Amino acid sequence: MVKIHKTLAILIWVTIIFSIEVLAKKSPRPISDTEIREKKQNCYSEIELGYWGAQCKTSMVAKENCALKCLSPACFELIYESDPLEEGERDYTRSQEYKYCMHRLSLGESLDGIKGSFD
Repeated sequence: MVKIHKTLAILIWVTIIFSIEVLAKKSPRPISDTEIREKKQNCYSEIELGYWGAQCKTSMVAKENCALKCLSPACFELIYESDPLEEGERDYTRSQEYKYCMHRLSLGESLDGIKGSFD
């Protein structure tokens, strides 16, 4: 049983690393809202299966923070890591910065200047 969990954990990390590499490469077009929604749904599924740890299932906000981290670790680190979402918080500005970050990342562009760009 432990061996299965270790194998699943390795598979998840390989998938994440591959996804980051794919997103980091230059693309002729930016990631679409549909692609983002699909990837985020996959992240929610992984969270529900427990792949991201029990802490990601403690509340809806914890789940959302984990989903954002799953979707794009680089953008999560830039936009949310120092100040994660909190219960009841609606942060339209950071949400737009996060989407812009994913857009730029999908094109292989620099992430400089994203934080604070929608203030």
